[in-house]
Parts: sequence; C-alpha cells; structure tokens
Amino acid sequence: MLLGRIFMQHISCIRRTQLSYLQIRLSCRFGSTSAIGNEAKVDSEEDFAYADVPRPGPKWQRKPYPTPMKVLIRRAKREKKARQENPCRVLEHAPENGLLVPDLIEVAHQVYNARESLRQGLLKLVDGEEAIPVKKCRFCSEVHIGQLGHEIRSCEGPKCGSRSSNHVWRRGGISDVVGFPYCYHLYDRVGKPRVGHKERFGVKRLPAIVELCIQAGLDLEDYPTKRRTKPVYSIEGRIVDFEPEEDKNAFTGNNFDSAREVLPIILDGDRLDVAGMISELSSRTLQSWLDMRSGATRLMKKYSVITCGYCPEVQVGPKGHKVRMCKANKHQFRDGLHAWQEATIDDLIRPNYVWHVRDLDGPPLANELKMYYGKAPAIVELCVQAGAPVPKEYRSMMRLDVVPPDHDEYDLVA
Repeated sequence: MLLGRIFMQHISCIRRTQLSYLQIRLSCRFGSTSAIGNEAKVDSEEDFAYADVPRPGPKWQRKPYPTPMKVLIRRAKREKKARQENPCRVLEHAPENGLLVPDLIEVAHQVYNARESLRQGLLKLVDGEEAIPVKKCRFCSEVHIGQLGHEIRSCEGPKCGSRSSNHVWRRGGISDVVGFPYCYHLYDRVGKPRVGHKERFGVKRLPAIVELCIQAGLDLEDYPTKRRTKPVYSIEGRIVDFEPEEDKNAFTGNNFDSAREVLPIILDGDRLDVAGMISELSSRTLQSWLDMRSGATRLMKKYSVITCGYCPEVQVGPKGHKVRMCKANKHQFRDGLHAWQEATIDDLIRPNYVWHVRDLDGPPLANELKMYYGKAPAIVELCVQAGAPVPKEYRSMMRLDVVPPDHDEYDLVA
C-alpha cells in the first residue's frame, strides 16, 4: 500500500515537471500562453458559433418542444392560481387583452414590406432572363440550385428503391425556394380564437406570416380584423368583452400612430441585364429575407404562433383551430385533430435546406463525396449563386473551409 502511494506521487511529480517545461518552451517561442488564449477567445467571440443543418426527426416522432415541458407546467399552475385568487379581472398586458402592442406595429409593416420585396426579387432571380436554375425532385421534396441536379441518393419518394434512391429532376419555382405555410384568418383573435370544423370552408386562408402581421397591426382591405379600444375582462378563464357596439369600429391614435402605409417596392427590370445589377438584386433579396426572419422572431415573442406536433400545419393565434385535417402519425386517436404546440421561426418560414454548389458550371455533386458538401437554405444558396455575399451565420453550415477531394481520390482520404 505504501509503495503504491510513493509510486503514484513520483508519477505525478514527473508529469508536473514535463508540463512546466513545455509551458516554458511555448512562452519563449510564441509568447505567454495566456495571451494566446485571450487572442483565441477574442477571435471566437467575433465569429458566429458553429451551426449545422438541423436533422429532422422520424415521421412518427413528435417535434421537440421549444419551451421545456416543466416550464409550461409551472406557467399553467401560476395562471390557474391567479384565476382562483381573482376570478374577475381586467387583462392588463397586450396582446392578451385584445389591444395592440404599440412598439410592434411598425415592425409588422416592415416584415410585410420585406416579404413583398423578397417575392419581387425571387420573380427576377427564378423566372427572369438571367434566372438561376432551380430543380425539384418529381417524387419527393428535395430542391437543388444549379444547372444539373446532384447525384446524391437521398430520395424517399414512391418506388425509390427501383431507382436506387436517385432523384428525378424537373424545373422548380418560387414556392420551392421559400415555403410560406397557410393558416386561417381570425377576425377576432381574442373573442373567437378558434375555427370549427364546419366553418372551414367559410373562413379565408392566407400565409401565416401575413396573418401574424395583421394581428400585430397591419391593415389589409381583403382581410378585415377587429380592433379594440378597451381591454377585455377574464371571468373564470373566459374572455368577456364589455365594449359598446358603437365603439367596435372606432380607431384610436394610441394604437395606430406608428402605423405606416404599405408601399410596394418596385424593382427596375430593364436594367437587370448588367451583372452588377443581378448581384445588387440578390443582395437586397437576401437582406429582405434576413429582415423578415428577424422581424417575425420579434413578433412571435408577443403574438403566439402554434404548429402541429406531427404535421406542418400552422395557426397564428392564442389557440389552434378544430378542423379535423391532420393525417400524420396517430391522427386516428385524435379524430383528425392537430396536436398543437409552440411554433418556431422555421415552422413559420420554412428554409428548405439544399446542398451548396461551389461551381454552377462544374460536374454534379457526387454521392461518394456528400460528407464534404455543406448545406444552406435555398434562398441563401440562390442569392449567393447570383452574387450576394455569404452571411456570417451560414458560413459554417455551407462548409466553405472544406476542400472536397476529386472523385478518384475520395477512397484515399482517411
């Protein structure tokens, strides 16, 4: 026992001596190790954190909750306790009380303008004279940006086994680059937040991002909505509105002082023959997409957006609709109803990740080298191929620092 302790102390002493000698050599050659660590820390803080493409889970598995379940349970218990202590109370905070959030009215208009600018830019980049080719698989949802479709065997469509999981490419469109899911329009998001199954044909559907802007303060003629001037009451958990009939259509300056008219952004199509104009257009289109996502993220912190845990259905509002249209896993046990949960920004604005192509005129991407290729949202890949600079948050995802080997050298790489 004593000999074992003496032997371990001797080994630890030798290791400390070797480490101190190594630190002295490094400090003499490169300077102090603390300075090296501080420089590396500064460089890591300037760059964005490494981000890879999120992997979708199995189709039979429910989407992960953005907010942990324990936090949701504690929140529900607090709300239940508050209702028991004060059954009849006036809701003070917007937008739960039916009023608008004044600071987010201008943000709603900016998000809507960014979406219109994005649509007009995509019309020129996808369907214009100098269009970037967009390919879509005939049997699955795979999208590719380039002259030739890639050869990566990842098709999961019908009879994919007979094709060795190879894709069958055809021409794609704007809806394949950016996906905007549709939802039901709510005239009164507080008084009647649900759409029944029998009302599904009488209620208009529109893109969820537009519905979010409408509920946040945007006014569109085709989609009227109710604007309140007084907060609503909560009586034992039920919303009661005591606003007089003559004040229902009244608008106050408190909620609409910062609102602006939605002005369409017109792009000059005659000057798009110049390569510089294509690059400028792609940069503005990419910036519009980034602005739309950042603005929608701010709106979602106040205005609730929910999605089905098993299918892509989205609904903007405090509660989900009761239309029995879910066909995902275990829908028989729910009688076709959706399993609603909190949505993320990717549920509201689908990015549609595609493989990054370094050379549009080069050979197609090989299946053997797919571990060296990066990915990016289709709109980012489209704008980068048109000449826009690569955003910093997507550089690691696109693997720009990885040099793929040649097709005849991949088996020689360790």
